[in-house]
Amino acid sequence: MPQDSLLSVVPRDAQQQAARLVQEAFAAAFRLSVEASAEQRQPALQKLSGHLLAWSNMATREEGVARRALLLTGLDQWGLAFSQAFGPGGLDGLSELVGLLRDGIDISEEAACQRWFEEVQSQEDTAFDFKVLLRRELHLALWHAMVASEEREEADVVLRHLGGMMLALVEQMPQHGWRLIADALASIQMRCLSQGIALEGIGQEATQTLFASLAAALPEAERERIMQQSSEAVRAWQAARRGPQH
Repeated sequence: MPQDSLLSVVPRDAQQQAARLVQEAFAAAFRLSVEASAEQRQPALQKLSGHLLAWSNMATREEGVARRALLLTGLDQWGLAFSQAFGPGGLDGLSELVGLLRDGIDISEEAACQRWFEEVQSQEDTAFDFKVLLRRELHLALWHAMVASEEREEADVVLRHLGGMMLALVEQMPQHGWRLIADALASIQMRCLSQGIALEGIGQEATQTLFASLAAALPEAERERIMQQSSEAVRAWQAARRGPQH
């Protein structure tokens, strides 16, 4: 498993909490962009940024700086993924939220925050637990949008982007990117089985195409590891749901 240099600063549970906060903050900012005017969303975004900064400041100064870097990294990735998949519409609130977060960073801590931001982006081991959960929820959000499409053409647009994002992980994270892909595929299968999603129609077709396209495009070594690990994860999840066998 990766040797995460950030674990000594931001523990695993805090990294995972950061990923969840990013998901919630992005959803809130996106909803405000669509449903509220600029004047209406400003106080809501102020409150949201205050909540995120307060969470960062609940830790030591060193950890707080790293926590803010995780939040900014995650919001950047969610924003980039959605703008590429659906266009820039609905992201005004996110841009304003990121600006508020950056404005809330003390000038004496800005350089350290930027260093962590760059290290998380460039070093695949750094913040690995954060990256796994962040990508899982991001991939699931795009997959949900794909299977909810009313037209196959709409689903195909998201499918191509989602598949491309997953394949890019092999190049972006040559040592451990396959783990994030396996986690995403297992999570999709678990969601299908537990919630009865994508069992027919466009959702089923698009999901089957996604899996088949990835299997065809992935290098053989990564494909075997990904399919094996995702299958094992789903089997373990099913066994846990069944409970002890007597």
